[in-house]
Amino acid sequence: LIASLKDLSIQIINMSPNLPSDAAFAIKNIESPVFLVNFVSSNLNIDVKEKQALLEISDFRERAKNVLSALSGELQMLQLKNQIQNKVKTDIDKELEKLQRMNSMSPDFSVQLNYLEFFTDLPWSEYTKDNFDLKRAERILDRDHYGLEKVKERIIEHLAVIKLKNDLKAPILCLVGPPGVGKTSLGKSIAKALGRKYIRMSLGGVRDEAELRGHRKTYIGALPGRIMQNIKKVKASNPVFVLDEVDKVLGAGPSGDPQAALLEILDPEQNYAFHDNYLEVDYDLSKVMFVATANTLMTIHPALVDRMEVIDVSGYLLEEKVEIAKRHLIPKQLYEHGVKKGQLTFPKKTIERIIDNYTREAGVRKLEKNIATIIRKNVKFIVEDPNYKKKIEEQDIRKTLGPTQFQKEKSISNDVAGVVTGLAWTAVGGEILFIEVSLSKGKGTLTLTGNLGDVMKESATIAYEYIKSHAEYLDIDPDIFQKWNVHIHIPEGATPKDGPSAGVTMFTALASAFTQRKVRAGIAMTGETTLRGKVLPVGGIKEKILAAKRAKIKDIMLSVENKKDIEDIKESYIAGLSFHYVDKMTEVLDYALLKVKVKNPANIS
Repeated sequence: LIASLKDLSIQIINMSPNLPSDAAFAIKNIESPVFLVNFVSSNLNIDVKEKQALLEISDFRERAKNVLSALSGELQMLQLKNQIQNKVKTDIDKELEKLQRMNSMSPDFSVQLNYLEFFTDLPWSEYTKDNFDLKRAERILDRDHYGLEKVKERIIEHLAVIKLKNDLKAPILCLVGPPGVGKTSLGKSIAKALGRKYIRMSLGGVRDEAELRGHRKTYIGALPGRIMQNIKKVKASNPVFVLDEVDKVLGAGPSGDPQAALLEILDPEQNYAFHDNYLEVDYDLSKVMFVATANTLMTIHPALVDRMEVIDVSGYLLEEKVEIAKRHLIPKQLYEHGVKKGQLTFPKKTIERIIDNYTREAGVRKLEKNIATIIRKNVKFIVEDPNYKKKIEEQDIRKTLGPTQFQKEKSISNDVAGVVTGLAWTAVGGEILFIEVSLSKGKGTLTLTGNLGDVMKESATIAYEYIKSHAEYLDIDPDIFQKWNVHIHIPEGATPKDGPSAGVTMFTALASAFTQRKVRAGIAMTGETTLRGKVLPVGGIKEKILAAKRAKIKDIMLSVENKKDIEDIKESYIAGLSFHYVDKMTEVLDYALLKVKVKNPANIS
């Protein structure tokens, strides 16, 4: 037993580069069996608990057997490590031999040297330790971002899972939402919360697959892909890696398809063996936590969307924007302009006025720019008078930012028939739009204006045809369609508009114009229509509701199938709103059109 212990100990010493070779000599010369067992036990690479357990074994023979078992395990681990290292070492030795044979003046010498330097600089088995303190992570996320509960909840869930399972396999999150809502900065907060290194890589306009995967090193000027370059830069194989603007990656072209390369990077089943063309050796990306950001999913390849966990980051309410300005934007801008706390103060009413009159956005980027402009205007007075203190009032905003840029979106009056408020989704959040219908004597032609896309034009045609085929139900003389021209217009003609969600609004506007019945005041609607008279569900409901709230609209009409979307929205977002769910187009008119007719129909000539 003692002889076996000596043999195994000497084998381990010879295989471990960190242990001095004198240790083997010392073990050979230990004659006392008890001293040998205790000496080996104290130097074993095991936990203190296990060492304590060995110490508690009073039977000396039993203790020696347990030490032998622990030594066997350590030897197997060392053999496995050496096997892996030898495989990589063999690859490097192939390349080193090439370098040794080359003339240092040869142009290939620098290529080979650069390759070897890059290969050895990569953090092959270097990982930062995750911080599993969930309370601390929550504090960091709440400190850096106001709102966004769903996203924060998902990050905390992920932390809890890896803490419980002790498996670092990371999910791929995709944060989708309008510009300026904090998608990119969330990535930085996730890294802080986890205690990981942080990488941000912008994918906007990437058209070449080699940018992600690298070039073969046989090409002149070959470089590794940006994924491996960034991993080398942070010196850790488990960073939080933000892939910014993943929806702006261009599709297949002469230089390959970058989206196809992203498929491998963002697939947890494949990315444990990511192949970079320059490196020519598989690299494990499975411990990297990828966070993709996008403004829309429309332009992302469906196979790519399928590999990611999509989290919607929608726009902010007025109240949330005020809080974000107070907690983050104003302190940040005061610091960046060198202004001390207390020299300039922004009352809540002032912030609300800036948001209402000078910004029209889902995020807070324009709001931050306006705050910076106001602070800059006051900096020269602070320089002249160090004791300068000022509370920014309403008149100061007007002086600095000029006349009001945006009239607050508001629903239109119902004095005129044929004009209805609709709700639309755009890449920068929800908007309200007005649909106007005018009738004039003619032969029954349908004209559409307002920079409309094909789908929107089709929605108008469907609505018009449905009214023609249901004239009796609406109490309209069928002959009227041959005698009146119909003009549908959506204001703000410079802005392109498309999508099916204005179908129900167009239908209501047409019905109002033909029947001359007033539209209910303070109502807005959204929904797709069909020729058989169904109202279909549409997307972007949360953003549309925010737009309605901004416009002080209280009644919202939706498809009955959109009820599930409302149930997912936080109660504070929908406080004070009334929802009317419809299934058929006739139900829309029963609620939206009043029995009262317009006395002086201004839009009929």
